[in-house]
Amino acid sequence: MIPTEDASSRKREIEDKLKQEQETLSFIRENLEKSDQLTNGMVSILSSFESRLMQLENSIIPVHKQTENLQRLQENVDKTLSCMDHVISYYHVAKDTDRIIREGPTGRLDEYLACIAKIQRAVEYFQDNNPDSPELNTVKARFEKGKELLEAEFRSLLTRYSKPVPPILILDAISVDEELEVQEDVVLEHLPEAVLQDIICIAGWLVEYGRNQDFMTVYFQIRSSQLDRSIKGLKEHFRKNSASSGVLYSPAVQAKRKDTPTKKVPKRPGYDHDLRVRHITDALADKHGGSAGKDDVLDIEIDSYIHCISAFIKLAQSEYALLTEVIPEHHQKKTFDSLIQEALDNLMLEGDNIVSAARRAIMRHDYSAVLTIFPILRHLKMNKSDFDATLQGTAASTKNKLPTLITSMETIGAKALEEFADSIKNDPDKEYNMPKDGTVHELTSNAILFLQQLLDFHETAGAMLASQESSSSASSYTSEFNKRLLSTYICKVLGNLQLNLLSKSKVYEDSALSAIFLHNNYNYILKSLEKSELIQLVTVTQKRAESSYRELIEQQIQMYQRSWLKVTEHLADRNMPVFQPGAKLRDKERQVIKDKFKGFNDGLEELCKIQKGWAIPDKEQRDFIRQAQRRVVSDAYRSFLHRCANISFTKNPEKYHKYRPEEVEDMIEKLFDTSA
Repeated sequence: MIPTEDASSRKREIEDKLKQEQETLSFIRENLEKSDQLTNGMVSILSSFESRLMQLENSIIPVHKQTENLQRLQENVDKTLSCMDHVISYYHVAKDTDRIIREGPTGRLDEYLACIAKIQRAVEYFQDNNPDSPELNTVKARFEKGKELLEAEFRSLLTRYSKPVPPILILDAISVDEELEVQEDVVLEHLPEAVLQDIICIAGWLVEYGRNQDFMTVYFQIRSSQLDRSIKGLKEHFRKNSASSGVLYSPAVQAKRKDTPTKKVPKRPGYDHDLRVRHITDALADKHGGSAGKDDVLDIEIDSYIHCISAFIKLAQSEYALLTEVIPEHHQKKTFDSLIQEALDNLMLEGDNIVSAARRAIMRHDYSAVLTIFPILRHLKMNKSDFDATLQGTAASTKNKLPTLITSMETIGAKALEEFADSIKNDPDKEYNMPKDGTVHELTSNAILFLQQLLDFHETAGAMLASQESSSSASSYTSEFNKRLLSTYICKVLGNLQLNLLSKSKVYEDSALSAIFLHNNYNYILKSLEKSELIQLVTVTQKRAESSYRELIEQQIQMYQRSWLKVTEHLADRNMPVFQPGAKLRDKERQVIKDKFKGFNDGLEELCKIQKGWAIPDKEQRDFIRQAQRRVVSDAYRSFLHRCANISFTKNPEKYHKYRPEEVEDMIEKLFDTSA
């Protein structure tokens, strides 16, 4: 059972809590009543605001629509005014551009092109909107005038600034200096950069807007003239400078003459070694009315033509690079074809003239003239690939010009070679033309020197001969095939020469002089072959050529030595009397000994007198023949004197014993020496 005090206390707590809860409830009710009042007030305000918005909307929307219409009308008015100004401006284009068009584009190309563009837009406007208006004709005329002046400016710029390339610069561009590991390309600047950009700009406009291709004709005509003038200038440079100073190359590369050891002369374009043609001999020049001066001129002409060919390739490549910047792509090849025609035709004409000159010389039997073709032909063939690459895309007639010239040169060259071989075989045996002293014949020296020229151009000469072959084996020429052909040809010339010399030797009445003549010529041929390395070409088809010539030389020495038999036969034991020591000789026996002495003395004197005027130019051979003959005669004479030493065959022994052995040897030692 709970005590009374605790229950009372508990009751009071409950009553206090109840009272607090009642107070809280009363507070909440009051707040709810205030919230309802505020809500009602807000609803009333919002309803009033909505009503007012509806009234405002009903008032503003008509005003907004009216304003929008007014703005649209304003824009239309502005656009109309702008269009009117734009249209009206077309009517003033002719007047506004008159001064600029009349003064032309010189010095203000950008402004001028902008002016032309304005005129072009006017033309398009009138064509689209009012094709019958007089203003259309006016602006059209102004446009055509502007285009005409642009074309004139194009021509003027090209004409004024296109200059021939200086010869020195061309020589720098085509020279090859073997001391430089990497060759520096010489840039050929044909036009100043600013001028070139103006030309490119005008050309672009004429193509895109001018609908005009006439400027391409103007371009190739002007540039063609400059290309031709550049090559002619190089040719003139050779004629002036080469003839006077001998300097064939540009000072810019500091080329030295051959007698200056400080620096090598730069090679000619694409050459393995100097191609300078060495002319046959002064005798050959005299034979055909030539001279050293003419040879020098010919050398210069050959050098000039060779350099002009290289210059054409280099300049044509440079012209094509320039052309690609100015001319539209689909017109480039045709324009380039036209551009190079004049210079190319002149080069080919000059080449044809060289062929014609060689042909005329061959008709005169001046076969040395064919040597002018060899360096040129080799240079043309060496540069043919570059030539073909440069002319790629041009007309077939243009590309075929060089092959045609090469074929002509090969044909005339092969003809000259064949006729030269025949001329060696058929050279007449003229007594007055034979050397009196039995030395080397002019025909031999000329033939050998001619063949030595072929050594410098052995590949060209071999290909030249191969070009005339019609056999199936010649269908695909090889270097080895060409070499064998040339070897066969050289052997043919040498064979013809040998036959002719043998025939000529019969002109001499003295068989000993005939032998000396053949000996000298055979020896000259052999030494020349060995010295010039022609022997290596000969042995390609004739393995025993060298030994064959040595055998021929030995045969002629033996033939010559037989001439001394009529001297030494008097010293032989034949008919020599047999006697006892101290016995007295009969008159007949004494006369035999006298006759032997007299025969020897007379024969010795006669031979020495005759043969002293003969010649053996080769000192080694001359000494060998002298020594051999001196030994034979001296030994026989000493033996004869020894047998006759104790024989009394005359009261005047000095009359018969005229010469001591040493004197005989001295006499023989003076053989073949006209100065003795």
